[in-house]
Amino acid sequence: MADDYKEGEMDITEQEKTFERFVSFTMWSVGIIVGILVFLALFAS
Repeated sequence: MADDYKEGEMDITEQEKTFERFVSFTMWSVGIIVGILVFLALFAS
């Protein structure tokens, strides 16, 4: 079974799509959290 493995031949398009979605979700989340913090800093004092 280990003899069937050939480096660099695996299709990784699904992993790439998942990673792109994860990065996009993380960036949006950070942006929203920063926006909330700025709002609270300005108007909740």
